[in-house]
Amino acid sequence: MAIASLILGIVSILLGLIFSGWGWMGAICGIVGIILAVLGKKSNPEQKGLCTAGLVLSIIGTALSVVLWIACMACAKAVNDAADSIISAAK
Repeated sequence: MAIASLILGIVSILLGLIFSGWGWMGAICGIVGIILAVLGKKSNPEQKGLCTAGLVLSIIGTALSVVLWIACMACAKAVNDAADSIISAAK
């Protein structure tokens, strides 16, 4: 579980940074990574370091994915509003 949470944390960061439009997918990976890290800490105490790293990366990835997804949607709305104003001014 520790390695899976670590991998999901890394994937959530990459999805948040590279594919901001898919930020929701990064958030889902991050949430699953958080759950696996917490469960891994309880069930296997000798992998506490990997679980902590997976937990930290998953939290960062989830937050980053959500923030960048919101920014991407706000940018798309601004472009849409600008296009609408240009079209209405041309009439």
